[in-house]
Amino acid sequence: MPKGYWIPHVDVTDAEGYKAYMAATPPAHEKYGGVALVRGGRCEVVEGRARSRNVLREFPDYAAALACYHSDEYQNARLLRLPHSQCDFIIAEGYDGPQPPQGVAAPAATARKGYWIGHSDVTELESYKRYMVADQEPIGRFGGRYLVRGGASEVTEGKARSRTVVLEFPSYDAALACYRSDGYQKAKTFRDGNAALDLVIVEGYDGPKF
Repeated sequence: MPKGYWIPHVDVTDAEGYKAYMAATPPAHEKYGGVALVRGGRCEVVEGRARSRNVLREFPDYAAALACYHSDEYQNARLLRLPHSQCDFIIAEGYDGPQPPQGVAAPAATARKGYWIGHSDVTELESYKRYMVADQEPIGRFGGRYLVRGGASEVTEGKARSRTVVLEFPSYDAALACYRSDGYQKAKTFRDGNAALDLVIVEGYDGPKF
């Protein structure tokens, strides 16, 4: 069964007030099994726009991700966030289809993972399909695998583009190197002009799960 994911993008306007929200969320996350994969950390906006803070949280399935958001536990915590931030909040169904053929490079044992988080509006589908084929080799060569690739989603706060993709890489450096590689940039030419994209590359989180 595919996983479920929270993908909030946040601009914090009052850091001290926001800390109260962060302290109030663990009971909801633990109850529904929502493990933090990204929680702030280094990031680079490589295309389009993004808010300053990015979070990625993995749940056992899409239903659990939705249930956690709508639970009393989380909604009570959310009230502590609203006065202190602006947020685009997407809940997305995970992907369990074929993955890119994997490369052989292994990250250092201590490396945090890296992620691409992208939101797109496709304007020319046939050209975009060519991109979806051409990008598999460079993504696989750098160890990338899909966590989200389209699928069901719900925008619970703010706004987002119509399609969401999340890729996990062995490290933040691998995620950046894949995007900058000649192979990916060549594949990207099939997407240029045929989709509007907001793409941020973010560093993984290795602190407490909840």
